[in-house]
Amino acid sequence: MKKFLLYIPFLVALASCSGTKSTEAAPQPEATPAEELRVRLDSISRHGFAFGMHDATAYGHTWAWVEDSCDVRSVCGDYPGVMNWDLGLVEWACAKELDSVPFELIRREVAKQDRRGGISTFSWHARNPLTKGDSWNTDGEQVVHQCVTEGNPLNDTIKVWIGRAADFIGSLRDDSGRRIGVVFRPWHEHTGSWFWWGRDHCSVDDYKALWQLTYDIFQEKGIDNVLWAYSPDKDNVADVESYLERYPGDSIVDILGGDVYHFDGEKGKDVYVERINNVIGAACQVAKERGKLAAFTETGSEGIPMDNWWTDVLLANIEQYPVCYVSVWRNAHDNPRHFYAPYPGHASVPSFMEFYNDGRTLFARDLEQIK
Repeated sequence: MKKFLLYIPFLVALASCSGTKSTEAAPQPEATPAEELRVRLDSISRHGFAFGMHDATAYGHTWAWVEDSCDVRSVCGDYPGVMNWDLGLVEWACAKELDSVPFELIRREVAKQDRRGGISTFSWHARNPLTKGDSWNTDGEQVVHQCVTEGNPLNDTIKVWIGRAADFIGSLRDDSGRRIGVVFRPWHEHTGSWFWWGRDHCSVDDYKALWQLTYDIFQEKGIDNVLWAYSPDKDNVADVESYLERYPGDSIVDILGGDVYHFDGEKGKDVYVERINNVIGAACQVAKERGKLAAFTETGSEGIPMDNWWTDVLLANIEQYPVCYVSVWRNAHDNPRHFYAPYPGHASVPSFMEFYNDGRTLFARDLEQIK
């Protein structure tokens, strides 16, 4: 046998010289940043779920624009595993988004989050292209229909706006200059009607067409670092059928999400739990059936009126769902009652620390170990 092995290099060389085809596999194309992020989020969901927060390092309960500050880190010593940012006003080519966070700061913070092992996600509160009002301005007739109709002036406008959003996301780079994979969830909470793209303001077909137009422009620009998240609100979602009413399709969506907030403290707990079961339950069922990821894309209880909220409400009612991340909203520096994560001295800190120390909740240092 050993003598036969000595002849193997000779036989390989002979085959090469004689024109025999090599049996070596052709090199595989490098995975895109989006594909790498998809694999990573799937792995995260097998360990637990990443904890996220909106604008976590831009400002906090009593501070703003302080480098490397974060209310969550001040409480538990670690950064959120997921940070959400918003693109509102990128459509107007503004230097700052709708809550006055500079886009350049967001770009830097996404790179920092990537270095520490964390993940970044984006929502987009786009202005009303007809009235020029904010996202909550629902005036104007058939705004979405006009946006998706070729030849209509709003179609030209929205194409430019989507292009600017795509350019910004495509500009997010790591230290080597490679694009950073992020989650993008445009046209969110569409099952309610508080945004101009909401349920009462456009048809099912027009809403889907808006998604398709957004996706197509990103594709045309070669943006390869985006996972697309679909995130209905609690309103008008009671089961899988209603959850999927305006679903833009498996060829676009990577993550099935949902936005469900807890109102009225202890009195509203049962309603919150029911809504989680309706929305996140549907998201997880669809994700499993279609080979997608699931996430709790927005949640929280403003002012955190229940001291045990993190353990006895959030964790207790999400642990049954295989989501890859759960993200709460922001801690406003200019409104003392508008906060969704604890800060040092808040009464919910003990519950949050128990939540943090639970093996199922993953923060930035945990994610650094999950590649």
